[in-house]
Amino acid sequence: MTQRWAILVFALMMAAVPFIPGMPPFWIVLLDNIGLAALVAMGLVILTGVGGLTSFGQAAFCGFGGYVTAILTTSYGLSPWLTLPLSLMASGFAAVVLGLMTVRLSGHYLPLGTIAWGLSLFYLFSKLEFLGRNDGISGIPPLSFGSVQLIGPGKIYFIIWLAVVIAALLTVNLLDSRTGRAIRALRRGHIAAEAFGVQTARAKLLVFIYAAVLAGLSGWLYAHFQRAVNPTPFGLTASIEYLFIAVVGGAGYVWGAILGAGIVVVLKEILQSYLPYFFKGQAQLETIIFGLLLVGLLHVAPGGLWPRLAALLPAKAKNRNPQAASPLAPREKAIGNGPLLQVDNARKQFGGVIAVNDVSFIVQRQEIVALIGPNGAGKSTTFNLITGILSPSAGTFSLSGQNINGTPPQKIARLGVARTFQHVKLVPDMSVLENVVIGAHLRGHSGAIASMLRLDRADEAKLLAEAAKQIERVGLGEQMHQLAGSLSLGQQRIVEIARALCIDPILLLLDEPAAGLRHMEKQKLAILLRQLRDEGMSVLLVEHDMGFVMDLAERIVVLDFGTKIAEGTPAAIRANPDVIKAYLGAAS
Repeated sequence: MTQRWAILVFALMMAAVPFIPGMPPFWIVLLDNIGLAALVAMGLVILTGVGGLTSFGQAAFCGFGGYVTAILTTSYGLSPWLTLPLSLMASGFAAVVLGLMTVRLSGHYLPLGTIAWGLSLFYLFSKLEFLGRNDGISGIPPLSFGSVQLIGPGKIYFIIWLAVVIAALLTVNLLDSRTGRAIRALRRGHIAAEAFGVQTARAKLLVFIYAAVLAGLSGWLYAHFQRAVNPTPFGLTASIEYLFIAVVGGAGYVWGAILGAGIVVVLKEILQSYLPYFFKGQAQLETIIFGLLLVGLLHVAPGGLWPRLAALLPAKAKNRNPQAASPLAPREKAIGNGPLLQVDNARKQFGGVIAVNDVSFIVQRQEIVALIGPNGAGKSTTFNLITGILSPSAGTFSLSGQNINGTPPQKIARLGVARTFQHVKLVPDMSVLENVVIGAHLRGHSGAIASMLRLDRADEAKLLAEAAKQIERVGLGEQMHQLAGSLSLGQQRIVEIARALCIDPILLLLDEPAAGLRHMEKQKLAILLRQLRDEGMSVLLVEHDMGFVMDLAERIVVLDFGTKIAEGTPAAIRANPDVIKAYLGAAS
């Protein structure tokens, strides 16, 4: 059963709950609160669990949704339904303003930034006169359909859980798309994602806005459920609780948000209801015990409880057939007389360390060139300069005669430059197919809205077909649906090559592609690279296996301590005394 069908079955089950004979009204109230918390946690699934961005300010976005509808309905007499888009827009706009300041932060500065503005907004909610200060706003009208008012937990229940189901479907659709894969790639750092055209700052802002809008929706529903708002539910404590919900349930899983909300809300209610009887109400020990229980749950299941439960379910068969659609049309290979890549006096200095020292070389069209040298010679730094990850301290880089100095990695990828990395940069909990199709990101067109509404299927089918084609091409067809993290290091390097080929590059940069490969696998890789050259592609590779390099490369450039010490054919390099002294070593 696919996730979408499972969500629909779950929706039918939840719709039947209020009609169960003898269902206590209090349980309906609990389910309402679980649904409200699940909406916020679902945003954190995308933001934190998938995108890798930790936020301690989500409750503040609930506040935007709740206060906007409270003001518009009580002071201006607007219908609650008319305030829904305005509440969501207010939360989204706040996310844009705060996100532009926050998402560019990294490491511990990001969560600290969210704590800072979360506290600031809570202070504003409690001090602004038109928001009612600490008393808040009461008398908010209920939701209604004509003359039927949704007063009471049993009536608004259906609206809350309809919102949860719709949010779950939209989230699942978003994750299963070009945009979703770009978001998931963020967790492994921005370098690999940007090398394949992902606008990482834009992707981070997108997930920040999406999570804020879901929180705003929860706040809007909360306001009409409670028919009053005040600052207390929108403070830092509530934000920490929402983050706990996502983590306890499983921060990377839609179902984890619902499960986590159920566990935390029910656990809190049980502790608040029964502990005072045992301790005679002398201390609020429920908060302490609640925290200890959550820590215990995290020790038992550090990845969340949902993955543990999912592992007990029957493994679902892969029903995706990426070969069903036609692959993407190939890139037009421009034919010119000059070199494809020209590096002139490239220099990169990190403080007092010169990593690349006035290096010059060219790569002709349909040529395989090797860049060799001992560890620390500046080979990977040169790759980073060519692909725009680093900016040169001096020198010029030209691609097909076009100066690419200072060009961002995304644009260089669009020009047809693809690469692999010295240290493999795959997303281990994504399948081989999902990792490889990230390489075709720039060749797709559907955005986030189209993905959430499943309007991207034709575009998605072509991208997946292209990825499947390249996986078959590199000889990993049988591993297509395996998790990338389950493969050997050598196979992961081949996956990186398949991902790079999805760009349909004119220049392929390979950083130690043969590392971890057996002899026969190296021979197959050499055959593939010669085939790519014959099809019009140029290859620049860094490699320490000199047998592999000497048999494959047409020209070799040798670096030592960032300086070029030799360039020529394999035979000339093999006999060069400077190269022998610095790298190859003399025969004994």
